[in-house]
Amino acid sequence: MGNMARNDASPPSDFIRVIVDEDLRTHRHQGRVATRFPPEPNGYPHIGHAKSICLNFGIAAQYGGTCNLRMDDTDPSGESMEYVESIIRDVKWLGFDWQDRLYYASDYYEKLYQYAMRLIRVGKAYVCDLSADEIREYRGTLTEPGRESPYRNRSSEENLALFERMRAGEFEDGARVLRAKIDMTSPNITMRDPVMYRIKKENHYRTGEKWCIYPMYDFAHCLSDSIEGITHSICTLEFENNRPLYDWFLKELNVEPRPQQIEFARLNLSFTVLSKRKLIELVEKGVVSGWDDPQMPTLSGMRRRGYSPEAIRNFCERIGVSKNDSLIDMALLENCVREDLNERAQRVLAVLRPLRVVIDNYPEGEVEEFDCPYHPKNPEMGSRKVPFSRVLYIEQEDFLENPPKKFFRLAMGREVRLRYGYFIRCVGVVKNANRGEVSEVHCTYDPETRSGFAPDGRKVDATIHWVSAAHSVPAEVRLYDRLFRIADSLGEGPDFMEYLNKKSLETLGSCRVEPSLSHAAPGDRFQFERLGYFCVDSADDKDKVLIFNRTVTLRDAWARIAEKGDDR
Repeated sequence: MGNMARNDASPPSDFIRVIVDEDLRTHRHQGRVATRFPPEPNGYPHIGHAKSICLNFGIAAQYGGTCNLRMDDTDPSGESMEYVESIIRDVKWLGFDWQDRLYYASDYYEKLYQYAMRLIRVGKAYVCDLSADEIREYRGTLTEPGRESPYRNRSSEENLALFERMRAGEFEDGARVLRAKIDMTSPNITMRDPVMYRIKKENHYRTGEKWCIYPMYDFAHCLSDSIEGITHSICTLEFENNRPLYDWFLKELNVEPRPQQIEFARLNLSFTVLSKRKLIELVEKGVVSGWDDPQMPTLSGMRRRGYSPEAIRNFCERIGVSKNDSLIDMALLENCVREDLNERAQRVLAVLRPLRVVIDNYPEGEVEEFDCPYHPKNPEMGSRKVPFSRVLYIEQEDFLENPPKKFFRLAMGREVRLRYGYFIRCVGVVKNANRGEVSEVHCTYDPETRSGFAPDGRKVDATIHWVSAAHSVPAEVRLYDRLFRIADSLGEGPDFMEYLNKKSLETLGSCRVEPSLSHAAPGDRFQFERLGYFCVDSADDKDKVLIFNRTVTLRDAWARIAEKGDDR
């Protein structure tokens, strides 16, 4: 490829890009830039993976290089084609293309096996009969060196024969492992003869029953990188201690090319969990409806909730890349979503908790239409006709019979403006005979205010939204909120479910939306004026009733909650 230069539209620099710049200057890796996104297909990708996806594909695009998508499928337990398909779907949805470079570590099993045999032949690997518990005991601690396995000094010939018998399936699970022979006194515990292969007589979703021994991640990952010609193996900080092992395997096997491992801080996001084990637990225990539940931090859940790929990419760019772990506030992600939807979402009218309003002096049977723009600042988005009639619905919270001093919406004797329409004044109410609640509000309208202004110049204190009772469309609306009620420490201990937010989902089944939404398609995003951003659900089809998921509120509701001390 020759020397590369950064593109003009490069994102702000960071320590990884500084390394790449220097590698290109010194012609390391022959001037190539090749990265990869290497997920394990044992769960759906989440927002933390999005950071890695954007980083790896972004660097490749910035320097005119390549980025592979590779499934690191070295453990048959829990891996499946469902997860592979979810990874492929989500990376594409984020806007990235690996072209024809979709790979699987399982494609390299035979080559990895031969690499292992080579290490055995040169005395750098041995078959060990210690149990998993014994291996842990022999490994030592941070302050005490490890002890050598009694099987460490078997001959290469004996080790080769035993390893071949392991592959042939002669031994039970856990009976033997293959270990690298490095240094049991190393201050880095990772280097104390790590396990390279273990016996697992489980069906692999791609290779079936062909293999009963499987390589460990540390052994397979670096060699898969080399096989694919990766130059910069970008991973998260928990693999920092494993970097010497990554380099050891490449050096001892004398393979070329030799990628360099670079670690960055993973994404930690407040009010949620990003541990795959905990996400699996949420799914398996039925806390959520599945991996694509809009409460989940998975990319499929966020897509179903109405997040756009542009908003997520913007979020990943804003948080940047660092070497130190930190907790990112969920409010930043939500604000990125708001900013994006503010530009692209059509404004429409919807009433979530309907209160019936009768305009006494409006002619019965008469219907007129208001021409309403889809976006006040983007006229190119067009407009639609919204019908107006004698009977309307407004939000219950927009009327109070006995309002407090600073309540400026509809009340007895008070006048408000209807969005895009007339001034109306409350003249009476009808109450429910059993509960004494207001079930219907009676108003009069001023026909001279159709433009939204009064000819005599009088002002009103509030504008409220509405829909026509006869023309509006029934809908179900799901108000999603943060899944947990505390910001941090959710990754510690097994009791994280104690902090679930019991109000993370509220379902409203009697909502009404303007008739233009009857043609809305799954995944379409809207701003319900005064209420927030909403998306047509893409998974549920409930008797052909429209289902909307709240994507995000118009403002950060949690900041106001925190000020009031509400513990949710």
